[in-house]
Amino acid sequence: MFTFDAHLDLAMNAIEWNRDLTRPLAELRETEAHLSDKPGRGRGTVCLPEMRRAQIGLCVATQIARVEMNAWSPVAGWRSPAQAWAMTQAQAAWYRAMHEAGEMAQIRNRAELDAHLLRWQEAGNNGANLPVGYLLSLEGADSLVTPRYLERSYADGLRAIGPAHYGPGVYANGTDATGGFNARGHELLREIEKLGLILDATHLCDDCFWEMLDRFHGPIWASHHNSRALVPHNRQLSDEMFRALVVRGAVVGVALDAWMIVPGWERGKTTPASSGASLEHLVDHIDHFCQLAGNVLHVGIGTDLDGAFGTEQTPQGLDTIADIHKIRPLLGARGYKEEDILNIFSGNFIRFLRGALP
Repeated sequence: MFTFDAHLDLAMNAIEWNRDLTRPLAELRETEAHLSDKPGRGRGTVCLPEMRRAQIGLCVATQIARVEMNAWSPVAGWRSPAQAWAMTQAQAAWYRAMHEAGEMAQIRNRAELDAHLLRWQEAGNNGANLPVGYLLSLEGADSLVTPRYLERSYADGLRAIGPAHYGPGVYANGTDATGGFNARGHELLREIEKLGLILDATHLCDDCFWEMLDRFHGPIWASHHNSRALVPHNRQLSDEMFRALVVRGAVVGVALDAWMIVPGWERGKTTPASSGASLEHLVDHIDHFCQLAGNVLHVGIGTDLDGAFGTEQTPQGLDTIADIHKIRPLLGARGYKEEDILNIFSGNFIRFLRGALP
């Protein structure tokens, strides 16, 4: 089953974590077995061979470099937008190298999307040597020295952007912060709309989320979000927020970070085994969103796997990204038809892209 993953930090893993994602996963784990500098060392779940094994022929691949605002958050950041910009450019260079090597293929418009999908369709189950398609997204806008930098990124193929990440940001407030967009953030929203970029609502604090819906009139999605009704935390979408996204025609990708799947997770203490976190819990989030929408047309998958964590923080039963297909029979057991499952695994986001890409 062809699969679309709406959120993977591939270049961050390649550049900051020094992972050669063209290599087999077992090899990557072995090379990190002696390291302890970052969480999840030796426990990664993502590489290009595993993505192909999962038939993830298309993904949203991020550039990410946040600015540290007065050492606010334990999430690492840079000291200035210029430094963060430089990091995103290193990440962009890695994507270009992957494209030139035939490992990946950048998707910038509808024609490229359709040609790439046709190539994978014709290959059927023989996609082991095909390039993985990617749509470039910027997670958090802190690295844009000014909103005008967005034009440069668009020329390089950027097609989606999330204005914030964790805490207070340069343009907007993110997870665990409060308050709306500042004046520069309003300018950024206008620039995003002018260029026709997809706005990613993920990580926006509640104040910015509702302001974004009022001020922004272009395409919106939420690349990696779960339900606040099931796991209470401001990082999650409330039922009201999800319904508002449905009205705007958005698609929401459910994430496989275990703390977003089950309540009561304590970082560094809770484990998948101690919490009982399983893929059944992820299906609970999918089903909750589908029941709210009254259909399956607004839910997809945005795994966020290897987003600064590994198997120590993934649901039980998931050892590599290829294991996401274990979700399929779980959905079937709850009455979801094959067409519904196809929509969740790729159809909904692909339909969205056909309407949003130039």
